[in-house]
Amino acid sequence: MNTFGLNIILAIAWVAFTGSVSLTGLITGFAIGYGALWLIQPLIGTSTYFTRVTAWIKLIIMFHYELVLSSLEVAVDVLTPRHRARPSIIEMPLDVKTDTGILLVTNLISLTPGTLSLDVSEDRKTLMIHAMFADDHEAILSNLKSGMERWVIEAVEGAT
Repeated sequence: MNTFGLNIILAIAWVAFTGSVSLTGLITGFAIGYGALWLIQPLIGTSTYFTRVTAWIKLIIMFHYELVLSSLEVAVDVLTPRHRARPSIIEMPLDVKTDTGILLVTNLISLTPGTLSLDVSEDRKTLMIHAMFADDHEAILSNLKSGMERWVIEAVEGAT
């Protein structure tokens, strides 16, 4: 059985032992199970599970950070008399290879205020993005590639 399956079983066992069938109890059991599996990792063998979970947590936290920053940037632009918006369409070469990774990158970009994923090329190597604040195309591309796309690659494809 894989490590994730063991973690699910430990979370269910925690809920059964505590008698508290709730989402909080399940999350607590999952976290305790994760810690226990991490401690006995030398006994059960090495697994990419622990680095992937860390990568997913990093992706979630960093996306929310980017979401707050971009929301504030758009709100300031909308509420102030001087508008800084310089919309443009940018082509971003994709390093992410899997369909799941491409889907996640495009959705995260679209969920972030001020950017919108428009299309993925037929060869799945280029993403068309509409950016609200496109003064510096290279800076936007660098931010997206070193940020969201890299975090997605670490979480989905397992590259660290």
